[in-house]
Amino acid sequence: MASPSTNISAHDVAPEDLGTVSRQTSVYVYEAPVRIWHWINAAAILTLCLTGYFIGSPPPSMQIGEATQQFVFGYIRFAHFAAGMVLTVGFLGRIYWAFFGNHHSRQLFYVPFWQGSFWREVVFEIRWYLFLAREPKKYVGHNPLAQLAMFFFITLGVSFMIVTGLALYAEGAQEGSLTHDLFGWVLGLVWNSQRLHTLHHLGMWWIVIFMIVHIYVAIREDIMSRQSIVSTMISGHRTFKDDRED
Repeated sequence: MASPSTNISAHDVAPEDLGTVSRQTSVYVYEAPVRIWHWINAAAILTLCLTGYFIGSPPPSMQIGEATQQFVFGYIRFAHFAAGMVLTVGFLGRIYWAFFGNHHSRQLFYVPFWQGSFWREVVFEIRWYLFLAREPKKYVGHNPLAQLAMFFFITLGVSFMIVTGLALYAEGAQEGSLTHDLFGWVLGLVWNSQRLHTLHHLGMWWIVIFMIVHIYVAIREDIMSRQSIVSTMISGHRTFKDDRED
């Protein structure tokens, strides 16, 4: 038997449940291109961090045959280069979608530093994450602290890694290559290749720190906040757990 007003099966449904599901508690936030980019970007960054670590700290030689019979480090470098190209193309596509997607797709690329209310919300979110606030606020898109973190760690961080990574690739491609023509100038800014390698390696740890915090916060907020977090980046819908005002 179904409730005539909600068309929901009455099996194991309490009256208060019907009152909740009859209200609109979901908002479509992240469009398909944003969600697809998020997961491809996550896979590319994971691959880049793993292979990048081994490039910076090579594994011991594998005594399974002569050097001519194995290509372990070559495969590591190839995986790194391939993932780097995926990251670059995906990021360019993400920039494109910021112009043609909904307004939530643009949050990643700016910080409204001129708004006092934004910084007050940032302070509140810091207090919430430090367990100093009793209850979180509701947000449809990124909360202000998340927007700030995304801008510095992803927008600026990934841009830095793409530019420095292609500059290092340009060194191997040598003069005359398209990569060297576009990014060879970066080597001149830091004076030598080793310094650029160091900066690129430090950038990797910058991204690793963000990934750890991001995963922790996403799971924590899915449990403790007043809206969905992880499932939103799968379905695109932000689902709220209550209809109270902030």
